[in-house]
Amino acid sequence: MKSKTLQRVLFAVSALAVAGAPAVARADDDKKQDKQDKPDKPQKKEGQDKAQPREGRQGPPEERHQEEKQAPPEREQQRAQGREQGQAEQHQQEQRQRAQAQQQQQQEQRQRAQAAEQAQAQAQARQQQHEQQRAQQAQQAEQARQARKVRQAQQAQQAEQAHQAVQRPASGAPRAEARLSAQRQQQLIDLQRTRIQQYSARLAAQQRLAEQRAAQLQQQNRLAHYRFQQDYLARLREQEASLARARSYDYNSDPYFYTAPTYRYVRLGRTYETNGYGADLLRQAVNYGYEEGYRAGQADRQDGYRADYRNAYAYEDANYGYTGMYVDESEYNYYFRQGFQRGYADGYNSRLQYGSNANGTLGILASVLSAILNLQPLR
Repeated sequence: MKSKTLQRVLFAVSALAVAGAPAVARADDDKKQDKQDKPDKPQKKEGQDKAQPREGRQGPPEERHQEEKQAPPEREQQRAQGREQGQAEQHQQEQRQRAQAQQQQQQEQRQRAQAAEQAQAQAQARQQQHEQQRAQQAQQAEQARQARKVRQAQQAQQAEQAHQAVQRPASGAPRAEARLSAQRQQQLIDLQRTRIQQYSARLAAQQRLAEQRAAQLQQQNRLAHYRFQQDYLARLREQEASLARARSYDYNSDPYFYTAPTYRYVRLGRTYETNGYGADLLRQAVNYGYEEGYRAGQADRQDGYRADYRNAYAYEDANYGYTGMYVDESEYNYYFRQGFQRGYADGYNSRLQYGSNANGTLGILASVLSAILNLQPLR
């Protein structure tokens, strides 16, 4: 019984084995075919999985392999496109910069041209103004010279009339004006000759100083004041030439030397006396000083120089109009400078506070002149 049962079991196992053999064979065949269809996997280098980070889900190994083959050319193309675009933008920016630089250069050229035109116009205007000023100054100087000649002629006429009046008293009556003694008259004549010698020496020294001042004015570009000083020096030379005639002057015929003093005045704390001829010379000193000071102030204003009357050579010299006659040089200088100071203020400020202008002839006001001299009659 047991043997029969065992035979049945073996028979069943054999039958199953025969039935399953074809299926197993087919399965093996399928596996081989799959291996042939699939490409061989590339061998991974050691540590490659660690070097490449995983982002998101990764596709199958076959797809990743294809993407890795295709990625380098695409990235290179993108980089090339980026370089081309950057070069194009850089070229456009350079073109814009060149255009802006060209526009700026053109604008600068226009500005330089405009500035040159303005400078030329200003230079022409200044030149015209200077020419007008020179013409005006020349006209004023000529008018002043003519006025001085008129005044000198009048003074000479007055002196001659006074001289004749002294020699010929009216109606034979004795003159009320006292006459100096012969001794006093000779003392005054001797003093006068000494004044002439000293004044002649001083004029020569002042000429050298004037040349130095003229060079300084040119260096400082004070052209208006330079012209004024040159004109002043020309008139001083005329005075110097007149000194030669003083050697043959007839002092005995001059009323000043035998006419007694008629005025008293105070200067710097000292009291002086003089007659009418000496008083006229002091009045002349103040008037000449005012006139020269006015012209010097005008010149400094035209040059744009600060107001400083003491810096003028004419103020330092203070001898214009002085011939060495009647009063000491220091007295004449003092009253000349008094007039110069006031004339300079009027000329620099373009006003007439201390003086007047009568048909181009400048002169100090009578009230100012009287206050400066303060002449007191002796009788």
